[in-house]
Amino acid sequence: MAQIHELIDKRWSPRAFADQEIEEDKIEKLFEAASFAASCYNEQPWRFVYATKDYPERYEQLFSCLGEYNQMWVKTAPMIILTVVSKSFARNQKINFHARHDLGLAIGNMSIQAMSMDLYMHQMAGFSAEKAREVFEIPEDFEAVTMIAVGYLGNPEQLPESMREIESSKRDRKNLAQLLFDGDWDKMR
Repeated sequence: MAQIHELIDKRWSPRAFADQEIEEDKIEKLFEAASFAASCYNEQPWRFVYATKDYPERYEQLFSCLGEYNQMWVKTAPMIILTVVSKSFARNQKINFHARHDLGLAIGNMSIQAMSMDLYMHQMAGFSAEKAREVFEIPEDFEAVTMIAVGYLGNPEQLPESMREIESSKRDRKNLAQLLFDGDWDKMR
């Protein structure tokens, strides 16, 4: 196995978060890291709605958009983020087919920045984009994409019993032979 950067190797998505608030300067660094991601035409199509538990009204609004399964464990996270992208380029109003890709790059930057500060992020697809649009009055030319729980690593014992085993299971990654492509789809595994 090839040696990768320790922050990438260490990165994972826990469900157990410590009851510890995130310092303001660290929150700012997370979003600053996202702002430095590459994007098509430097559009930076991503937007973030976030709240910490210090802002309970906004935190509850974000929490209410999550699916029931995610609500069971996210409640321990000190910060929740809703990710949103612009569907069109600001420069010419044409559809930006790369906006989600660019958001992924921004979140990748955030993930590594988080790890460098001993913070963890858990991205989620289990939320209602429709409810988020309604609650946050997201304009039609923007689209809610994911939600992210952020915080310091917590104790898996605080999770519902059904989730504890998942939390401690070994990270599984496909080997490179399953991911690399040399142009012959028939040989892909």
